[in-house]
Amino acid sequence: MTEGNKLVLEENATATKEVVISLYKAEEKIYPRSIFGYFAQWRWLMIWLTQLFFYGVPWLEWGQRQALLFDLTAKRFYIFKLVLYPQDLIYLTAILIISALSLFLFTAIAGRLWCGYTCPQTVYTEIFLWIERKIEGDRAKRMMLDAAPMSLKKLSRKLTKHLVWIAVAAWTGFTFVGYFMPIRALGADIIQFNADPWAVFWVIFYAFATYGNAGFMREQVCKYMCPYARFQSAMFDDDTLIVTYDAERGEPRGAGSRKNIKKTESLGSCIDCSLCVQVCPTGIDIREGLQYECIGCGLCIDVCDDVMDKVGEPRGLIKYTTQNALDNHWTRSEMLKRILRPRVLIYSAILALLITALITSLWLRIPFKVDVIRDRSVLARLVDGGMLQNVYRLQMMNATEETRQYRLNVRGIENAKVSFKGSEKNSFITLKPTDARWIVVDVEVPDGSLATGKYKIQFEIEEIDSKAILSEKSIFLVPR
Repeated sequence: MTEGNKLVLEENATATKEVVISLYKAEEKIYPRSIFGYFAQWRWLMIWLTQLFFYGVPWLEWGQRQALLFDLTAKRFYIFKLVLYPQDLIYLTAILIISALSLFLFTAIAGRLWCGYTCPQTVYTEIFLWIERKIEGDRAKRMMLDAAPMSLKKLSRKLTKHLVWIAVAAWTGFTFVGYFMPIRALGADIIQFNADPWAVFWVIFYAFATYGNAGFMREQVCKYMCPYARFQSAMFDDDTLIVTYDAERGEPRGAGSRKNIKKTESLGSCIDCSLCVQVCPTGIDIREGLQYECIGCGLCIDVCDDVMDKVGEPRGLIKYTTQNALDNHWTRSEMLKRILRPRVLIYSAILALLITALITSLWLRIPFKVDVIRDRSVLARLVDGGMLQNVYRLQMMNATEETRQYRLNVRGIENAKVSFKGSEKNSFITLKPTDARWIVVDVEVPDGSLATGKYKIQFEIEEIDSKAILSEKSIFLVPR
């Protein structure tokens, strides 16, 4: 074998050894840098507001009960003064529709405001990051700590961080379950080891979800699990306010000094410091254009403005703007004029209509409910006194938190006599606060006063105090 052939074989062998095909790449951990600025302040304001509401409202009382409680066991939803039953599902549906439409409206106007400022995933990720910074330090210190070999110092800091995370997650799970069962009773039962196993399970489940999502998965939830990130583009247009890098002004980027114009006349404003990437919670580079991973938090704007101040350049290299404003070099006023475009007006009109309809419906809502069911086991029968009797079962619900009295009448046939059991007065029904029960009602007419057939009747139930009247249809049978 010649020396040339040996050299070729050695090169081929070396090349074969160096070829490594990787079908999977582990997700690189993101270490967001802390930043103080206008949008960062707004984020923390929203975190405080949402968490004060979330953690505080279950402890508020309204009368002798919890102010906001979705009691699944009793099948009642308490929203301050309002008491809703399963039959009122339409109201909860309307609230969900209004929430979804509001999300569409805000997205059409200014992008992913929900994601950047009020989404639970964003909020708890920021809270967990704040805890991490307090215990392990800012970005550089955390990276050094993770890269360092295991030691007592590293172990103690990691253990402390996770214990605090677990405490926050456990309180979050407990608070969440407290919206569905009385939180004071739940807390007392847990302390006494007498809690319902299912309640304990859900507390642990939501605590684990908070701990996992905010502590470990973080941006991966936004990138891969959140459906909103996938269909947001359908709600964007060229007049939607989004976080945007001004490439015309920033490129070509370079690290040269901007103070000496002659040396940097070929460079843009971007000094390629990569701080906008370092502060991003999802680790993207906004300079590459709009990406679905961008949650619109505006932290890159804060850090870029700070850098521009230091290098003597005007702010706004990264900013909230629209694609049309960027392409056409519009002023701020020209850009804001395009906010009231047809899409936004239609969303706003539908939203206003739904909110008005919901408020009107709740205002005019009759505070009791009645369902009339004929007793199928007894179609019609003759009773003492020569009376023909039909039997009905009325399910009555008092939707208020005060004892109420009701008067019952029947319309549609003459000489009808109404009677029922369980009341001191033959023409009144008394229901305790939020009470729901069945009432057996007998409707009688003189035998022979009506021809054979079916007769439409109406049960009229009047609440004595409010004079509200509710009518329910049924039929009266006269057999052959």
